Order: sequence, then structure tokens, then C-alpha cells
Amino acid sequence: MRLDQLPRSDNVEDRRGQDSGYGPGGGSSQQQPRETPGPSETRAGAPSDQMGQFVSAVLGGTEAQWQKIFAQYGKAYEPPTLVMFSGVTRSACGFAQSAMGPFYCPNDRKVYLDTSFFQDLERRFHACDAGSKSCQFSEAYVIAHEVGHHVQNLLGILPKVQGLQQSMDKADRNQLQVRVEVQADCLAGVWAHHSQESWSFIEAGDVEAAMQTTSAIGDDRLQRQTQGYVVPDAFTHGSSQQRTRWFMTGLRSGKLESCDTFNAAQL
Repeated sequence: MRLDQLPRSDNVEDRRGQDSGYGPGGGSSQQQPRETPGPSETRAGAPSDQMGQFVSAVLGGTEAQWQKIFAQYGKAYEPPTLVMFSGVTRSACGFAQSAMGPFYCPNDRKVYLDTSFFQDLERRFHACDAGSKSCQFSEAYVIAHEVGHHVQNLLGILPKVQGLQQSMDKADRNQLQVRVEVQADCLAGVWAHHSQESWSFIEAGDVEAAMQTTSAIGDDRLQRQTQGYVVPDAFTHGSSQQRTRWFMTGLRSGKLESCDTFNAAQL
């Protein structure tokens, strides 16, 4: 993956190394966080280290492409902020922990990323060949997936889904959530399609690495690794096959219309 032509984003909050506000004993809900972090704890703008520059480049790439795509539909794209953190931090959706993995919080329109998750992709999930340059594209896919949730939020999809889920049982809620997640995979593919047209940033092995990643973090594979069997009703992100299929759908078409997972007869 080539980063040299991707624009850098300043919509980054660097909270790595920040005190979470918890006292000794870890993240108990009974312990009260401090009201606000000190000014030295949160750094705004593109970080200067290698990981920070990578995140800033991918985020900047999503901003450039989604601004163009939204403009085609007569809409204005408002970019999210990406929060880099280590261990634990706060969000408007509650406390963020590294064990949760990257996530998007619609309440504050921020993406939360503990960059140690990228090490997990390589070492724990074996989602790409450790140390290979193609792992960068897998990591970019992760960021683009979370930005995909921001796109869903701006388009009114997330609020509508959340309203529907309130009257559903757990199995139906999960099934609807899977459609949300694989749509975000498709939107990540749409971003990659347009980014390739603009910057020719995809190199040999990158797409294969991304497909390896979508397969590695599918619910079926993760369940099999952790409990030895698969429970489809408990899926919240989609199977390996579903996640890969929808990412590739977006990558090949580059069209928002191709990502209508809610009306798809089969995921």
C-alpha cells in the first residue's frame, strides 16, 4: 500500500499514554473518571510518529473520497474525528477499552482506535502475514470500516436501525446488526475503489491481505476459535464469507447503491 499521495488529516486526537482517570484496580464502573483530561494528555492534529502518520493518511484519504461521493448526491460530508488511545479512554458511548477493538461512537461522531489492535490482527487473528507491507492495507480497511459507520450515521441509517432494534428480540437485533456491519465492509470497499482511481495506492498482495482480514475477523471464525463451535444467531458482525463478499462488492463497484445490505435477499 502506497501512502505518499494520500492527504493527511488533522482530525486526529492522540490520547496514547493518557491517564484514563481511574485509580488503582483498573476500570471498575464504581470508580469515577476525572471530569476532563489535562491539556498535555490529548494532542490534536496529525501525530508525527509512524503509526500516527499512517492513521492520519488513511483518515485523510477517507475524507477526500467521501467528500466527493457525498457531493455527487448533493450532500455535504462532515468528517469524523479519530481518537488514538492506549488501554482505556472515554467516549460519549461509554468507556473504550482495547479489548473492545476499534469502534465508532455516533453520539460524538468519533472513531476510537487502540492501535495495538493492529498487532492483534497479525499475531492473534493471523489476519495478514506478520511484518508484511500488505498488512497496512488490512489496517486501512479497519479504519475505513469504522468510517463506514460514520457514513451510515450521516445518511440516517444508524438512527433508523437503533430505533428498530428497540422492539426486537436479541436474535433479530443481532441479524439486523449484521446487515449494518457488512454494509460498513461494503462502504470500506467503495472507499478503496475510489482511492485506487485517485492515487493507485493498492499494491500486489494488498487486496488478498484485506480479504484475509475480513475472513479472520468473521463471527464464525472467531466463535470457533474461542468456543469451538458456531452459533449463527449470536453473530453481530457477519460470517467470514459475508464480510469478504461485501467488501469485495464495494471494491469492485465503487457505488453506494451496491451496498444495500438491508434489502439483499442473501448476505
